[in-house]
Amino acid sequence: MQQVTHLIDFFIPTHYQLALDIDRQQRHFAGHVTITGETTQANTPIKLHAKNLTITSATIDGQPTSIEHNEDEISLQLPTLGVGTHTITLAYEATITDSLHGLYPCYYQHDGVKKELLMTQFESHHAREVFPCIDEPAAKATFDITVTTEPGITVLGNMPVQSQQEADGRLTTTFAQTPRMSTYLVALVMGELQHITGQTKDGVEVSVWATPAQAPASLDFALEHAILSIEFFNEYFDTPYPLPKSDHVAVPDFSSGAMENWGLITYRESALLANPTTTTIADKQYIATVISHELSHQWFGNLVTMKWWDNLWLNESFANMMEYLAVDAIHPEWHVWTDFCNHEGALAFGRDAIDGVQPVQTAVHHPDEISTLFDGAIVYAKGGRLLYMLMHWLGEAAFRTGLQAYFATHAYSNAEGDDLWHALSQASGRDVAALMNHWIRTPGYPVVTASHSGSQLVLEQQRFFIGPHKTDDVTWQIPLHSLSPVIPALLTTQRTVVEHSLDEPVLLNHDNVSHFITQYDDTLLERLLGQVRRGELSVVDRSLLLTQQLLLARSGRVSSASLLTLLDAYRNETDEHVWSVISSVVAHLKLFVEPHSAAEQALRQFVGQLAQQSYDRLGWIARADEPENDTKLRSTIIAHMLYSEQPAVIAEAQRRYAAGGLLALDSELRSLIASSVVRHSQQPQLLIDELLAHYRATASSDLRQDIANAVTSTRDAASIRKLLALIMDTETVRTQDTVFWFVYLLRNRDARDATWQWLQDNWPWVEEHFGSDKSFDYFPRYAGNILASRQQLGEYQRFFASLRNEPALTRVIDMGITDITARVELIERDGPAVVAALTKV
Repeated sequence: MQQVTHLIDFFIPTHYQLALDIDRQQRHFAGHVTITGETTQANTPIKLHAKNLTITSATIDGQPTSIEHNEDEISLQLPTLGVGTHTITLAYEATITDSLHGLYPCYYQHDGVKKELLMTQFESHHAREVFPCIDEPAAKATFDITVTTEPGITVLGNMPVQSQQEADGRLTTTFAQTPRMSTYLVALVMGELQHITGQTKDGVEVSVWATPAQAPASLDFALEHAILSIEFFNEYFDTPYPLPKSDHVAVPDFSSGAMENWGLITYRESALLANPTTTTIADKQYIATVISHELSHQWFGNLVTMKWWDNLWLNESFANMMEYLAVDAIHPEWHVWTDFCNHEGALAFGRDAIDGVQPVQTAVHHPDEISTLFDGAIVYAKGGRLLYMLMHWLGEAAFRTGLQAYFATHAYSNAEGDDLWHALSQASGRDVAALMNHWIRTPGYPVVTASHSGSQLVLEQQRFFIGPHKTDDVTWQIPLHSLSPVIPALLTTQRTVVEHSLDEPVLLNHDNVSHFITQYDDTLLERLLGQVRRGELSVVDRSLLLTQQLLLARSGRVSSASLLTLLDAYRNETDEHVWSVISSVVAHLKLFVEPHSAAEQALRQFVGQLAQQSYDRLGWIARADEPENDTKLRSTIIAHMLYSEQPAVIAEAQRRYAAGGLLALDSELRSLIASSVVRHSQQPQLLIDELLAHYRATASSDLRQDIANAVTSTRDAASIRKLLALIMDTETVRTQDTVFWFVYLLRNRDARDATWQWLQDNWPWVEEHFGSDKSFDYFPRYAGNILASRQQLGEYQRFFASLRNEPALTRVIDMGITDITARVELIERDGPAVVAALTKV
């Protein structure tokens, strides 16, 4: 097995002179690179990363050199090679593939003609597929890049264009030299593009680009938000944006959501383009957070870069938190910190409770493990929560001062976690490493039990698990964030007792600042529910109480049947953030009811009663100037009313669809209405064909997503078989979207068995198309998140047994087994009690 070696230990590149000659029609490119750098040991071969490149010539200091190949490394050797500066020159050729990494094409339709862009995606270690290099984040160097292409297209790079010359039917574009940067941040985009441009207050040119198939107005929101984000970070970090321009490009085919290439950020179209007529408020907020996330990387990740991938959290955890900080400053009316606490909290809490989960900082022992580090629930969500916890512990002023010092010290260089802790400690006067290293390096999180005994409050902590696990006696330092002055600020032992009157309320982790949950005894819980009924708790605290009880039910610490009583306390809830958590609790209860059973009918009736008050208030039509809370809440409430299957609600959805068809529907409700119409259609195949025609014809990613949601809601077996075949039709379903179609169908109980069988039958196809991509582990991951029967558990174990040896899949398969086991045992344990409780509702 290939092990991780750091080639920079032997050769330190300082500058690349790179020329690429790209023949898009022939799917071929030729390259010539001159690398200047320093050797650290005499008479030792110079090793470079190079993958799928045919080297046609190589010299060191002008002398021809021998070349040895070892997987994705090449070794160059001269009879004598001293320590010091050397120049390596290589010529090579390679093929352009559809792999969604390296250099690859993106396809789109415009005016009935199939067209394409060419673009690069180098994170984490794919620059080696386009030019020989030291493809490690610590190997920072400057780059002079020249690209030769066909004429008549736009060519974008990290830096502004320095010159363009057209000769012999070819266009040669030369870019200005970059600052010192890592190879994974180098980027190119080439093709027919439209754009709009603006400037920040400091004169940075900001542009948003898209294919001509997109509505020009869909670029406007992104430009405005990008400019405001750069200006915010400039001031917050007290460090100017370090490049003269910032390009934001929406591309049709992209495996990730977005990529922070320095000065040339690439996005899925759905993550950048906000069409005024098809984009919902929630989608607009998502676009804003993605843009701010990627722009925060221009400092966290690009200006200061982790030394190695085990410190990926220095990039992603910070960007996860900073995106909300920026968006909240720009759009305070959105209350995005509530979204952060709810969404990122639920994401992290769920995955971090499974035995075998990775810590935020994870060692990398094999190159294929790098892709597994990008766990959205851990490196992004949990890491972001831990930094949010730290910011509150230090105070934002000290936190901000420490960040400014961190950038001043490590700009254009590399850093590790201890470098950040040092800067924050200097700014705050507190020992940050003593608190944070344990949280960053330890998997899982604690549950704190709070119980009253006489005049005393007893607090105890232990690691929280969902599903099978080994005992773990780890003790955390937990910032408790209680409003009570007698409760300690920091819980540092497994058990503590404080004098506390039962008349005083007990609420731990106020506003969900820290990464732990609380299990209250029955008396304390009932007092909190009384506060919920009286409207005395904040939105975040109401949400956290629900989230905690849901997690406790999943773990077996409380019965899932108790959630029905819990929800009853929220009958008067009007906040859409809280209703999003109510939806998660309802989804949990659906696990226990069989389709078409009396219990399912009782649950549908209960959910309808829960949502009825808000449904009566909101209706189907938005009021003029209504708060965005109501606009977002309406779609949640109507979703629950449609689940209740009240005939009048279903009929209204059908009436609205029939009145003008798909394109006439309110974008906030389009997905819900279309999904309901598909589920209840008497001619499902005809309707699905009609929707798929829209899917193929539109350039709108919003509309495509709504259609995908709708058609995969079908109950019709023949339609399900047709859709599963369609997943592999890349002319219809883009490779970047395959996993979403898979997940939508797997979540549909009527399609689950067939979809799970599809994955087993077509695994060679999945491996061929996704085996080298970060999304490869999504298939076993989401199957592990959704499958729920003992039969499916056995099939999952047997099917993936031989695949556990693949480093990119080992952890996710093991966690999938644990996750399904927990779900199966939960259903068997709590099912009878939930069904019995539903009969009494």
